[in-house]
Amino acid sequence: MSKTTHQNLFSLRSVLEKDKLNGSNFLDWYRNLRIVLKQERKDYVLEKVLPEKLRSNASHAVYDAWNKHYNDVVDVRCLMLATMNSDLQKQYENVASPIEIITSLKAMFQEQARTERYQTVKSLVECKLPKDAPVSPHVIKMMGYIDNLRRLDCPISQELATDIILQSPRSSYDQFVVNYNMNYLTKTLTELHGLLKTAEHDIKKGTPNVLLVQRGKRFEKPGKDKGRDGAVQIVNQDKPVSSCKPKSGPADVDKCQYCKEPGHWKRNCKKYLEDSQEIEKMYETSS
Repeated sequence: MSKTTHQNLFSLRSVLEKDKLNGSNFLDWYRNLRIVLKQERKDYVLEKVLPEKLRSNASHAVYDAWNKHYNDVVDVRCLMLATMNSDLQKQYENVASPIEIITSLKAMFQEQARTERYQTVKSLVECKLPKDAPVSPHVIKMMGYIDNLRRLDCPISQELATDIILQSPRSSYDQFVVNYNMNYLTKTLTELHGLLKTAEHDIKKGTPNVLLVQRGKRFEKPGKDKGRDGAVQIVNQDKPVSSCKPKSGPADVDKCQYCKEPGHWKRNCKKYLEDSQEIEKMYETSS
């Protein structure tokens, strides 16, 4: 084995030695143990039982395979004991099989994991953005709860995680949530974090109706005239808009993309704004 390989093994095993199993960190210890054993190609001994000693007439290949398995079992057992506190070492020092040790530890700490999982779910569901509090630390805290559930072997889907986060901000973010769902946005939690920070900035500037419009792979704030490409156009609903009556004279270049009548843009179309308001009311009622 090369010097570099020895150094890598020592570096990984040091993670276990720094955080020895003490009765309250079983899940972290077990995860680190599997990482170390996988790097050493010995993780199979936690699942595959060592066969009974072979007969004397066994082939060399069979004997070599059994002998390797036996040596790996001894190495893993010693590593497990070396990374436990003294009380647990005494309890398992006469147990020869790593599988038996892990099975016993799982049974011992199962209640601990269940309690931690329950408390994490409770904290995640009850997490709400306080008044005047910044949104970034709030979302980061919720993402931490979600990561902790994954560590506890209880992962939740990205869709469910997104829904939980979107239900946590205060009412000033309601318009952002409505339009996020109306535009069927699908973002990672990190990207959602960034969008909420942008929404917070706009809300503080006094423009609470923050809407995001999907255009291909990038997102733009609506309210600006994008021309005749058919992109969704949304304007401040407090701003007076013109009637859908067409202007006199030829005006084909100003044909509305929504009602197809000439003389005004889609963003000034009375019918479009009325329909948009009805859609928003429907989503607000269903949410």
